Amino acid sequence: MKRITFLIFFVFLFQACGFYQNKKVSQDKLINTITEQLSYFPEIKDTLNLKTSSRVFPRTLTPSGKLQLVGKRDWTSGFYPGVLWSMYNLTGELKWKEQAELYTSILESEQFNASNHDLGFKMMPSFGEGYKVTKNEKYKDVLIQSAKTLITRFDEKIGCIKSWDHNKDKWDFPVIIDNLMNLELLFWAWKETGDSVFYNIANTHAKTTMKHHFRNDYSSYHVVGYDMETGGVVSKNTHQGYADDSSWARGQAWALYGFTMIYRETKDPIYLTQAENVANYILNIAKLPEDYVPYWDFDVKNIEAEPRDASAAAVIASAFFELSGYSEENSKTYISTANHILTSLSSEKYFNTKGANKGFLLKHSTGSKPKDSEIDVPLIYADYYYLEALLRRSKLNNQTITKN
Repeated sequence: MKRITFLIFFVFLFQACGFYQNKKVSQDKLINTITEQLSYFPEIKDTLNLKTSSRVFPRTLTPSGKLQLVGKRDWTSGFYPGVLWSMYNLTGELKWKEQAELYTSILESEQFNASNHDLGFKMMPSFGEGYKVTKNEKYKDVLIQSAKTLITRFDEKIGCIKSWDHNKDKWDFPVIIDNLMNLELLFWAWKETGDSVFYNIANTHAKTTMKHHFRNDYSSYHVVGYDMETGGVVSKNTHQGYADDSSWARGQAWALYGFTMIYRETKDPIYLTQAENVANYILNIAKLPEDYVPYWDFDVKNIEAEPRDASAAAVIASAFFELSGYSEENSKTYISTANHILTSLSSEKYFNTKGANKGFLLKHSTGSKPKDSEIDVPLIYADYYYLEALLRRSKLNNQTITKN
């Protein structure tokens, strides 16, 4: 009887090891495919002098199919360095680290750019990820200064960091849901310096956003406009969505990711509840399509004719992998959803064929449909969050193997 029990255990162990080995082979194959595709990006460094050219960061493709490069002041400039740091984390190959350091260095002067709220988007994928890898004190100093610059946009009466200085004809003090993502920089600075001003501003902004940005079903407005004199709400719009009362897919993704991150940093249960309420909206009210990659707005009509947004899908997948670690009740659902999204994004339908689209990984993202801008194209931030989701899944799988 003992021999039979041992044999059953051995067969189970063998099958389990084979399962994880197959998953590793599949992951290794995918990383090789990603590496091959990204190898088509070197035309950037081969044709441009990175130290003198004003536009060196890949963002998307032009309508004619050419690579569109942007300067360091563009909100997406930090994502390509982030892609490079992610590749170093995935592969351990020094070539990725060397390129990441090069592109990260170009962003250094942005630590003083107080013209908008996007410092977190720029600095955390670049200097933030770089600091995790290198512990370079210069990176730390840049991040701290970036946080100091960002909080100059905070208004105490309103309780938020101002997002944009443009469109003054529409908003006096606009705050967009995307701004949640930039709070990670402030929480990081609080932990590194011990200065509670960073925490207090980030926490106040998060609570004000909870209060004013969400409808009863936890779908989100894109922009809330505030009165600078009274601090009150003047308007609620969905600037990049189908309609003011609709749910812009990437906005929901920012909300899910943002409040998950804020819970991680604060451990305040109100933020976990908020993240799970947003998750419930995405999963059970808005509902994802059969392939789990949302259309650009959850409420858009005649969806068959509308573009998808792979960037929103990538952000949602990454967020769900993290949120799964904080929720016992819904952990399996979040992991299953994230895996379904990654399966779709890694398929031929969404992953570019070798050499296509100038080296971008994913196709079928949507920037701003109402502005007829960046529709059904690759976007660098879609690639960044896709790689982050892969890294988070890999970490979860390794933890699972260790536990068993």
